[in-house]
Amino acid sequence: MATTIALLPNQDPTLVDAVERAGGELAELTAASGLVWTAGPDDFPDPLPDNVEWVQLFSAGIEEFFTAGVVDANPRVQFTSATGTFAPTVAEHALALLLAGVRAIPEHLFADTWRQQEFFPKVGTLRGSTVAIIGAGGIGRALIPMLAPLGARVVAVNRSGRPVPGAIETLPVTRLDEVWSRTDHVVIAAPATPATKHLLGAAELAQLKPTSWVINVARGSLVDTDAVVEALEANQIGGVGLDVTDPEPLPDGHPLWTLPNAIVTPHDSNPPQRRVAAFADRVAENVARFAAGEDLIAKVDPVAGY
Repeated sequence: MATTIALLPNQDPTLVDAVERAGGELAELTAASGLVWTAGPDDFPDPLPDNVEWVQLFSAGIEEFFTAGVVDANPRVQFTSATGTFAPTVAEHALALLLAGVRAIPEHLFADTWRQQEFFPKVGTLRGSTVAIIGAGGIGRALIPMLAPLGARVVAVNRSGRPVPGAIETLPVTRLDEVWSRTDHVVIAAPATPATKHLLGAAELAQLKPTSWVINVARGSLVDTDAVVEALEANQIGGVGLDVTDPEPLPDGHPLWTLPNAIVTPHDSNPPQRRVAAFADRVAENVARFAAGEDLIAKVDPVAGY
């Protein structure tokens, strides 16, 4: 008998196909054992029918579902996020921001005269550098092999300290304080939780090198924006590449828009045209696992908050 799956609130044909090729059968929510939810928390069905045992969320970052009480309100239901689904494209964006910063591309773009001698001290290379990846999950694991051909070494930081393939060293988050002073550049890819709010602030920025670039492709709340602006204005670090900001959207007139050592992209590291196709692969994999009674990918930990 096929596993019954509700697909709400939108039934994109690509996702319909993903459910069916995994052996699932589309059903109404009141008759489904699983739910693939393609929107945010605002219209999430509350309460969930007792027949629903598993919910697949479309987002990798699911802090809004915790804030709304969706996950905590349903302890009997297994939730899975889209963590790792979009990792390759986000890692690619992180690399682009890092390379652009290290090579002083933003300042070159706005130059209107030949300033070779002025630019020479600002132009660096990733070759021989150490890049710290804070939150070395799916994005970090995708980024490491992108950095390797460029000659960069990676120090990975994750919650457990369990070794990450390709990293020269993996540290548990409890040893994060050791990282700042020994790295050349930082990529932040950790989940947003109360424990990670302002993970990078004035004290951490003060330990970085004056040539260090900080890249954030996680959530804006992980970085103290005011502290970053002060560090940039004082040329305390090399610069920042931010695909996410706090506040978000970043208001018009904010200093980050005009600082020459800041690159801001509007939370588009995961191109919209690739999202559904990438998510469909995760849906198919987890529907098949759910039907077979196997462990699901990216299970949400209500205690950890992601």
